Amino acid sequence: MSSRYVCQECGASYVRWAGKCEACNAWNSIVEETPPEQVPKGLGGGKAGRQIDFVGLDGGSEPPPRRLTGIAELDRVCGGGLVAGSALLVGGDPGIGKSTLLLQAVAALAAQAECVYISGEEAIEQVRLRARRLGLHGAPVHLAAATALRDIVASLDHGEPPAVVVIDSIQTMYLDSLDSAPGTVAQVRSCASELIRLAKRRGFTLFLVGHVTKDGQIAGPRVLEHMVDTVLYFEGERGHPFRILRSVKNRFGATDEIGVFEMSDAGLTGVANPSALFLAERRGNVSGSCVFAGIEGSRPMLVEIQALVAPSALGTPRRAVIGWDSGRLAMILAVLDARCGLALAGNDVYLNVAGGLRISEPAADLAVAAALLSSANDIPVEADMVVFGEIGLSGEVRAVSQMDGRLKEATKLGFAQALVPVVRRQAANRTKAARAASGEGTIGIRRIGHVQDLVSLFRPGGKA
Repeated sequence: MSSRYVCQECGASYVRWAGKCEACNAWNSIVEETPPEQVPKGLGGGKAGRQIDFVGLDGGSEPPPRRLTGIAELDRVCGGGLVAGSALLVGGDPGIGKSTLLLQAVAALAAQAECVYISGEEAIEQVRLRARRLGLHGAPVHLAAATALRDIVASLDHGEPPAVVVIDSIQTMYLDSLDSAPGTVAQVRSCASELIRLAKRRGFTLFLVGHVTKDGQIAGPRVLEHMVDTVLYFEGERGHPFRILRSVKNRFGATDEIGVFEMSDAGLTGVANPSALFLAERRGNVSGSCVFAGIEGSRPMLVEIQALVAPSALGTPRRAVIGWDSGRLAMILAVLDARCGLALAGNDVYLNVAGGLRISEPAADLAVAAALLSSANDIPVEADMVVFGEIGLSGEVRAVSQMDGRLKEATKLGFAQALVPVVRRQAANRTKAARAASGEGTIGIRRIGHVQDLVSLFRPGGKA
């Protein structure tokens, strides 16, 4: 069979070699590969396939049972525990703590079920050294160092199946029937497919550790994320002790759920109340600081948004953003300039989400605008106030989801005021008991319908 040329960055296939991939614009990433035989019998010759059985949606089977890892934050992100026969892909920057987290998980699970940890990047003594440092060397975990997929499958397919298997990492595995090197698109796709098929047939939970590219995406073919049941990203700044485990895909639970961990010498420790931890070092009565009440997955979370607006000596003012979308910051600045007549375009603007958390929801618009106005006018936002709301291009402040949960979390942490969008008519008819349960009965609500109302709070003589 003739060879084909496959891009090692995106998986695009070509009939001849080229220096640049037209699909992802990567240079020198196209490598010649020899595809395996792909002539299914029964299609164009050979015996016909057997008929498959169809069933109805209303089945009598019970939901898949969950296995708790003993790490509450990991169980939360996985949807309440591990499902037998599922495959989970864990990605993150080098040194972020992926191997540490999974080693802690299998060490906790090994007390109740058989767990296997296969390392393709480290020798056995290196893994033992980490386990000794974490105080896990006494856990009955079955450890191996291997990269040959044929040997791994033969070992896992023999005898009673384990409960949990960790492959660290999928980019180091290789299948000897392919000519390409480990880590290439063909190898990653084939090795992952074989391991996932084995996990579902034998009924064990499979963890695959994945490398990431410089853009933060999991290296290898994009189809890898479609093949697994759950995709988890490990996030965090190296200068901060906090780590965020975020679920971006989960067939057995909520997506965009997060777990918060704190990295220490003893490994990763789950944080039960991340809002209090993110606000622990906050100082009140400082201009440019605002507390945002956000929602990460199903969890309300309070974080501090810091802004600095300073005169620029450059022809093109600087825009530096950490933890938020730089394009959305440009939109907020444009709305403040066009709808409110503020001259912020000639200033340097710096925006930071304290604690290393990355915010993606548009409900942070109002908090960002409040922090910008506070810094530009040198008027602090009141220390006991939380802010949330979405800003439209015409300057209107739009309502956001899960307002009750945000207010309840703010009340729990001692905040007395909330700057929120104008409530919709349906939400205004709630009962007194429902408002009290959400925190509206104990927290002062100030509603904003347009950003001009927000600007008026930060003028000299105003009160924010």
